[in-house]
Amino acid sequence: MDDIVKTAKVSSKGQITLPREARAALGTDHVRIVCTQGEVRIEPVNDVAGSLARYGKNKIAFRVARDQAWGAVVREKHKRR
Repeated sequence: MDDIVKTAKVSSKGQITLPREARAALGTDHVRIVCTQGEVRIEPVNDVAGSLARYGKNKIAFRVARDQAWGAVVREKHKRR
């Protein structure tokens, strides 16, 4: 595979758009951002359940994990249990 070199502008909200070629090369909609020694690397995450495994004992669907996380945020914000 040939190297892909593109320039992306960082928006005022800190967002970038990955070029089409880079998204195709990653082969997934989920990525991991790794920052080390002044470099930023974008790595593909092929199994979202696997990437969340350290947060729970059982593998659960991404949608369920997201809903649980939002529920926890709302409870914390409003101090409800």
